[in-house]
Amino acid sequence: MKSKKKETQKRAHKEAGKPVSALSIRRFAVTYLILMGVFFLLIGLKPVQDLIDLNGLYTRGVVATTTKVLGILSIPCAYQGSIIQLPSISLDVKFGCNGLESVMIYSVAVISFPASWKKKLTGILAGFVIIQAINILRIAALAYSGIHFKGVFEYIHIYVAQGIMIAISLGVFFFYLNYAKSHKEAAA
Repeated sequence: MKSKKKETQKRAHKEAGKPVSALSIRRFAVTYLILMGVFFLLIGLKPVQDLIDLNGLYTRGVVATTTKVLGILSIPCAYQGSIIQLPSISLDVKFGCNGLESVMIYSVAVISFPASWKKKLTGILAGFVIIQAINILRIAALAYSGIHFKGVFEYIHIYVAQGIMIAISLGVFFFYLNYAKSHKEAAA
């Protein structure tokens, strides 16, 4: 009986536009922190890396794709492992620069937010594509700046490029929240 009363109260709060409860915020935060810990352990633990190096595979894919984009832009380059070799600079794409961290942070936020699994999977897939496409363009722009603006490359890399990835991930998550909310309202 109490469960039905709580559900009715939650529905009334939702319809009034009021937050459901601090409990849902806490649940989101706890779920987010636990999943981030699990994902970072999966990537960082040596036994897991010995079995399958997710970060290494991901990095090599990003580097190969970025090199193709640079080729399309007529920027001569080659790659080996995580290193992109350019005419006057070499870029070593590491965790944090390969976009995996941004995708993980975004995906964990999507999983932690209450929505159907279909919406979550759609959000993760769309977010992955958007974040990675922008990240590859970001690395290509860094390569260009490394060749043509070597004096300010470090500033662009540390302050501009990292800020862009944070803003993009957050922006894509806000779009996802709007998507999850609008579909929730349409279903109600």
